[in-house]
Amino acid sequence: MSNVQNMSLEDIMGDRFGRYSKYIIQERALPDIRDGLKPVQRRILYSMNKDGNTFDKGFRKSAKSVGNVMGNFHPHGDSSIYDAMVRMSQDWKNREALIEMHGNNGSMDGDPPAAMRYTEARLSEIAGYLLHDIEKNTVPFAWNFDDTEKEPTVLPAAFPNLLVNGATGISAGYATDIPPHNLAEVIDAVVYLIDHPNAKLDKLMEFLPGPDFPTGAIIQGKDGIRKAYETGKGRVAVRSRTDIENLRGGKKQIVVTEIPYEVNKAVLVKKIDDVRVNNKVPGIAEVRDESDRDGLRIAIELKKDADEQTILNYLLKYTDLQVNYNFNMVAIDNYTPRQVGIIPMLTSYIAHRKEIIVARSKFDKEKAEKRLHIVEGLIRVISILDDVIALIRASENKADAKENLKVSYDFSEEQAEAIVTLQLYRLSNTDIVALENEEAELRERITMLKAIIGDERTMYNVMKRELREVKKKFANPRLTELQDEAETIEIDVASLIV
Repeated sequence: MSNVQNMSLEDIMGDRFGRYSKYIIQERALPDIRDGLKPVQRRILYSMNKDGNTFDKGFRKSAKSVGNVMGNFHPHGDSSIYDAMVRMSQDWKNREALIEMHGNNGSMDGDPPAAMRYTEARLSEIAGYLLHDIEKNTVPFAWNFDDTEKEPTVLPAAFPNLLVNGATGISAGYATDIPPHNLAEVIDAVVYLIDHPNAKLDKLMEFLPGPDFPTGAIIQGKDGIRKAYETGKGRVAVRSRTDIENLRGGKKQIVVTEIPYEVNKAVLVKKIDDVRVNNKVPGIAEVRDESDRDGLRIAIELKKDADEQTILNYLLKYTDLQVNYNFNMVAIDNYTPRQVGIIPMLTSYIAHRKEIIVARSKFDKEKAEKRLHIVEGLIRVISILDDVIALIRASENKADAKENLKVSYDFSEEQAEAIVTLQLYRLSNTDIVALENEEAELRERITMLKAIIGDERTMYNVMKRELREVKKKFANPRLTELQDEAETIEIDVASLIV
């Protein structure tokens, strides 16, 4: 048998590129609509959580975490894993950072982070909420690349991470750009949608009026936001926050304190300085980056008698002091890339949480029922204690004692096991009271869990309560200002002539 296949190049290219496209669309560049994570991010969070690298413990060398992710879940280069990890720790890229990092994790000037052997990291507290209850059979697990371990295909996600942190990615035939949003606003919208499943977009936008960039700035154009929230595509203007300050000698300066999302500050300062050097608009004396640990600050010092409004308008129009943000909200829904508006996103999230809460309740209920069975056995033993002790003493060995208990007193296998392993001090009077209290608690708990599993309203109330808890703990005020109308920038050509 020869192992040579005769195929046309066209078929081979089509087939192989198709497979590759499917892979990078589903397994690399696009986030899942339920937890808002790409596979590499999910693997980093899951692996760090599994290794106990959580917010309440010390920091750990990044290289160790990256090595664990690479060895167990993500068979790709360490740089792609570390880059993803660094990005999740940058508070100017994420509205709620999922990783805390010690050391140089890059900057708004596009500086590279320190190598992973120098930095240390751990999960942030809010990242713990993405992983909550993962040990309770809540999410589907799949085998990893070498079939040695299981990894989750989605996280339980106790808050709507897709909208809170947004996403950007380019795959084959699809790209995605989802801006970050304010945690409290997103949760308010979700809670409203749980109560009113047929809510209209305009009503939801009262709770979730628009994106909230970690870098602040000003978004202009309500129509663009509405269109994006409806269809998944739309465009808004994002402009820097500027002030005019008076200097000595009648001079003025324009001060920039917030710049648009994902704009590189060093490049922006350089571009503004180029405008000064080439004298594109007269009147700029000096451009300085005065940012320090207290925040961003770019000072554009003007010459005497310069027209500050003309200069500002020119800079807004021709540099990245103002940029257009294009929404292109694409996420993986049921293994397929979908361009989605805000309602399908939130609906998918609610459906996901419903599955999580029901699965978790079933898990807890089974556990409580097993324990209740044993507690009932122990309570019964105490009332016939002397007979049971005599019976055990007369038995040959442990197995025989268990058999005798099952035959003589009709205990089950699990109860018999608990009885023969019981320690003598547990037979004191106080323990009987403790057992009876535990029995009452377990029964109450099982009743409550049955209600969550059997009744949708109870389940939705639990969902809302948990979302409100996350909001209460992590909510913070909005950073980005929303303006309804996009200003058109008018520049009088005559004023550009020196």
